[in-house]
Amino acid sequence: MLAAALGMSGSLHAADYAIDGTDAGMHAAVNFHANHMGISQLWGRFNDISGSFNYDANDVASSSISVTIDPASIDTNHEERDIHLRSSDYLDVGKFPEAGFESTAIADLGNGRIQVTGDFTLHGVSKEISFEAVRTGEGETPFGDYRVGFAAETTLNVADFGISLGGDSTLTLLLAIEGIRR
Repeated sequence: MLAAALGMSGSLHAADYAIDGTDAGMHAAVNFHANHMGISQLWGRFNDISGSFNYDANDVASSSISVTIDPASIDTNHEERDIHLRSSDYLDVGKFPEAGFESTAIADLGNGRIQVTGDFTLHGVSKEISFEAVRTGEGETPFGDYRVGFAAETTLNVADFGISLGGDSTLTLLLAIEGIRR
């Protein structure tokens, strides 16, 4: 969700990237944490993510990203809790089998940082969100492909998406996006 974001080296031209998610080597992640009864943080991740992005270091504003998340792949390292989170009490994955992000604007902030704005859809509700992302690295790998990585953190109020956590509705997303140039 951030990938089409940062200032890459000038040698890189417009290129399309597949997010290294579930169908590849899983070098991308959508992790999260939420307040647990005011005592600590509950941590988890979504194990099934996919998507693509286009990045042009010479024209960052023309870049874009699209990410799809399977909410049924939620994993908090506790199967009983995960089943409950998939239920109609929370994510209602039977009714809303997909979540995702589509960028609408990407701006170059300089020094390897970008501002990504777009529509995030969760629980059947789409809202505009904006977050800063940082390019974490890029280059040829020993496997002969070219990759670029980005990281970002953003906070959502899940009540805005029709989900009640019973108290603090703040969910912090931690994103690591690695793309493989096509």
